[in-house]
Amino acid sequence: MFTIHPTARLRPSPFYDAVVAEGMTAASIYNRMIMPTSFGDPEAEYWRIINGVSQWDVGCERQVQIKGPDAGRLAQILSPRDLSKCKVGQGKYVPLCNHQGTIINDPILLKLADDLYWFSIADSDIWVWARAIAAERGLDVEVSEPDVSPMAIQGPKGEDVVASVFGDWVREVRYFWFRETEIEGIPVAVQRSGWSKQGGFEIYLRDGSKGTKLWNIFKEAGKPFGIGPGAPATAERTESGLVSVGGDTDAETSPFDVRLEKYVDLDVADDVVGIAALREIKRNGPRRHQLGMILEGDVPAPLGFAWEEIRAGGRKIGDMTNCVWSRRMNANIGYALVSVEAAPGDSVEVMRDTGGTAAKLVELPFL
Repeated sequence: MFTIHPTARLRPSPFYDAVVAEGMTAASIYNRMIMPTSFGDPEAEYWRIINGVSQWDVGCERQVQIKGPDAGRLAQILSPRDLSKCKVGQGKYVPLCNHQGTIINDPILLKLADDLYWFSIADSDIWVWARAIAAERGLDVEVSEPDVSPMAIQGPKGEDVVASVFGDWVREVRYFWFRETEIEGIPVAVQRSGWSKQGGFEIYLRDGSKGTKLWNIFKEAGKPFGIGPGAPATAERTESGLVSVGGDTDAETSPFDVRLEKYVDLDVADDVVGIAALREIKRNGPRRHQLGMILEGDVPAPLGFAWEEIRAGGRKIGDMTNCVWSRRMNANIGYALVSVEAAPGDSVEVMRDTGGTAAKLVELPFL
């Protein structure tokens, strides 16, 4: 059992009562909201996302809504990815950067209309950032936080569950595309997306008073498929090579450092925030890159609250940014943000609380 002390600084999601009823045993703070991280059986939660279907409260993925005549222009100014061909009903993964080319968030952009966009954000105050940029550029646009909260249905059986609720049309939805619809009078947007590589959808609830009802609709529909609660907190994301901005990045990390180069279009307009710096980084070449690591040892030893130093030949070459026990690989695995001189196959040493631990650098993803 755990206790969360109520405060106006901390918001529950519309699904909070439902996940408490499911037996939530651990949570984290994300965008000043409560994000479930465990329901007491980590092994079952892991295999559920790998082999079955898992239901997640990811209401903490807040939406930054951009609306008005200049909405498209602001969306592009914030995005180093070319949005000129983005269609209504389409989503795009976008690494947002500051003026130095440092990645500060990596939302999914959803285009709902020519004058209406959402950024479904990771953990940082992009609402404040977007509003400041809009004001400085004198744009005719309103930046707000709408009443929109995602719930994820993830895993190889996730599509079957979502189709059983909405119909087989969801099977035709392409990755990151979405459709606005409703279920039992509850307005939602249904997008093929989610923070796993096992397939699934995110259901964007558009009425925060209906969180428990929506949760229970999918819980009931998922029973024939073995649905159960989970969270984007298993080893699957590391095994699959997914980047956690703010976890695997620091104040100097560019998209080029963490395998996100394909989401940057250097020929976008010069007024895009950070594009000049990104062009310079590309021209000179990044100093670091992200690789995988397989650590020696047969006892689970996850990363704590801080990155851990990586050494080669007695000198620091970078840091391990996350570490988890992989049940499928039977090893501790993690990410290395290291000098570009380091390469897959290199043997290194990680300076852990228990002492130096031997490891090998490998390509990502692991699986």
